[in-house]
Amino acid sequence: MKTEIRSALTFGIIIAIGIGVLSLIFSTVDEKITSIDSKNNENFFNIDKSKFKKVPKLIGIEYYLNTTPEKLNQEIKDKVVLYDIWTYSCINCIRTLPYITAWNEKYEDEGLVIIGVHSPEFEFEKDPENVKVAMKKHGIDYPVVLDNNMETWKAFENRYWPRKYIADHEGYIRYDHIGEGGYKETEKIIQQLLDERSASLGIQSKSTKPLVNIDEFEHTMFRTPELYFGYKFAENRNQLGNKEGFQPENVVSYSKHENIDLHKFYLTGDWKNHKDSMELISETGTIKLLYNAKEVNIVSDNNAHMEIFLDDKPISKELSGSSVNLDNIMNTSKPDLYNIVSEQESSSHMMEIKIQGQGFKIFTFTFG
Repeated sequence: MKTEIRSALTFGIIIAIGIGVLSLIFSTVDEKITSIDSKNNENFFNIDKSKFKKVPKLIGIEYYLNTTPEKLNQEIKDKVVLYDIWTYSCINCIRTLPYITAWNEKYEDEGLVIIGVHSPEFEFEKDPENVKVAMKKHGIDYPVVLDNNMETWKAFENRYWPRKYIADHEGYIRYDHIGEGGYKETEKIIQQLLDERSASLGIQSKSTKPLVNIDEFEHTMFRTPELYFGYKFAENRNQLGNKEGFQPENVVSYSKHENIDLHKFYLTGDWKNHKDSMELISETGTIKLLYNAKEVNIVSDNNAHMEIFLDDKPISKELSGSSVNLDNIMNTSKPDLYNIVSEQESSSHMMEIKIQGQGFKIFTFTFG
């Protein structure tokens, strides 16, 4: 046999062997993937759901936003559903919304439905027009139902804002998270339940994506608790420092108080005591408090012009929240949450708010 022929034959044999080996390798990889997928599918089908509760029906809903009852019932069929119980002036709820809207955009086409269950804390939050404004502000285009009488809230046996429940495609509650945080854990649960749904329905899963990456608000360990101005909400809480105290449904002339205690608020002027708020009856008034936090917000309603002071000086640009302008002035109008102070680290300050605006209502101080 000629050398050229012998070399060509040898080379051909080597190529054939190489192709065979490569075929064997890739065949083995395919078998491993199939085996892993089959094993996962088997686990999905064998989950014991007897320990899980079925998600309750949405009851007592007064308004459906971004949907209708009929459309929503159709949308949630065979879907993974995240129920977000929230209310639009709650700062803790607001901080969770960037994550929830991101999950909606990311997983909506893969079988996730998000339903915002808006269960109001204050009367003004029952107005659908106010909720619509908040939804537009925060980019919410998923369905929101107005649970104005808290019937769905009670059906979930809930007591907190915010709270997230996630139901699998068969309607079992598989996850429950109270308050802020736990975003990575929550998203992993979403991915897991979407994979279960895909395996059960025999469709391709695409949920293994990088997790949403948004900077999380870091709370301070020691901060002033939420301060309520309504006598009903403040019941059993020693938060009003004035000697006149709460006087339900009466107009009270609050006098200046010399000694200021931490975590209490003090008023001057004439204020009407409502069950969920206080209303300024005089043309002017003040609110003073000694607090510890890095963020201070108020929930208020009606027009008012306010000067903000910290430690007897106009609040600085560095400490001013997003609702305060460069001249230490904050103007309020519609019922909403307003950010007064925002700084990097927690610290203690004496705050004084000088208010012009008869009819101004304040519901609560919140701190971060």
